Amino acid sequence: MKLCMIGTGYVGLVSGVCFADLGNDVVCIDCDINKINDLKKGIIPIYEPGLEELVIKNYKNGRLKFSTNLEDSVLKSDIIFICVGTPTKKNSRAADLRQVYTVIREIRKCIRKFKIIVTKSTVPVTTGDEIEKIISIKKSKKLFSVVSNPEFLREGEAIRDFIYPDRVIIGTQDKKSNKILKNLYSPLISKGAKYINTSRRAAELIKYASNAFLATKITFINEIANLCENIDVNVEDITIGMGLDKRIGSRFLRAGPAYGGSCFPKDTKAITTTADKFKTNLSIIKSVIKSNENRSSLLLKRTIKLLNGKIKNKKICFLGVTFKANTDD
Repeated sequence: MKLCMIGTGYVGLVSGVCFADLGNDVVCIDCDINKINDLKKGIIPIYEPGLEELVIKNYKNGRLKFSTNLEDSVLKSDIIFICVGTPTKKNSRAADLRQVYTVIREIRKCIRKFKIIVTKSTVPVTTGDEIEKIISIKKSKKLFSVVSNPEFLREGEAIRDFIYPDRVIIGTQDKKSNKILKNLYSPLISKGAKYINTSRRAAELIKYASNAFLATKITFINEIANLCENIDVNVEDITIGMGLDKRIGSRFLRAGPAYGGSCFPKDTKAITTTADKFKTNLSIIKSVIKSNENRSSLLLKRTIKLLNGKIKNKKICFLGVTFKANTDD
C-alpha cells in the first residue's frame, strides 16, 4: 500500500519505517527541510535501538522516502497518517490541536479520490468528528474516511512494540476503511496481535484511558512508598508481593520520582479536560495529577532537608538523566 506519514517525530518516523519494512511504499513528511535532508543521509533525529539500520535499509531499497512536499505525497498515497504533536496548551490542561487542524486543512486541498485519513497522534475524544467537519466543508464524504488508530509505542522499545503489539485499535464504522486497515496490519495480526475494531470515539478514548491508568498505578505505589518510609517497611517487598498477583501485575509498580515523560503528564490533564467538557468528574485521575505534583515537591523537600536547608553552592549528583534506558530523551 502507499502510505503518507505526516510528522517525523517519534510516532511518525518509527511507524513509517516499520510499515516500509513490512513491504509498503511509505513517504514521511515534515516541514523542517533540514530534518528531511538529514534523514535522507541516514542521520536520525532521535535515538531508538535498531531505527537507524531500518531507515538506511528501507531508504536504499526505495520503499521509504522523505519529503517536505505534502501535496504531492498526499495525492500519491492511499492512507494518510497524522503523526504531529499534541502538547498541552499554555496555561491550560487541554491538548493543543493546532498542528493537527493545520495539517488537515492542507490535506483537504489535495483530496481528488478516496483517502483514508488516520489520526495516530493522541487526540481528545471527538477530534475525529471535528476533522470530518473541517474536510466535509469542501469535500464530499464519499471521498474520505477519518479513522482513529492510536499508537502504543514505548521509547526504547518502539520497534518491537510496533512489530509485536498487544493490540491494534482501529476506530471506524466505515466497513471499507476497516477492511483496508485490517489488511495493512495483517502481518502483525498473523504474529498474534489482537485486532480491535471500535467506534472512532472509543479508539480515541482507549489511548487516554490506558495512559491515565498506568499513571495511576505509578502514583499508587509512590503513595504506598510514603507510608512504607513512615512505618519502616521496604517498599520493594510490597511491589513484589503485589506484582505476583496476576490481576495486578508487576509492570509500572516501581516506586520512584513523579511520573514524567512526553505522554503521561499531558494525557492525564487532557482526559480530565475532556471529561469536564462533558460534565463528568474524573476524580481519581484528578487526584493522581495532584499526588504526582506532590511527589515532586516531596523529593525536593527531602533533598533540602539532607542539606540542612542550605543548597546554595552545593554539588548535587544525578544518577541517570535520560527519561529511560535506550533513549536520548
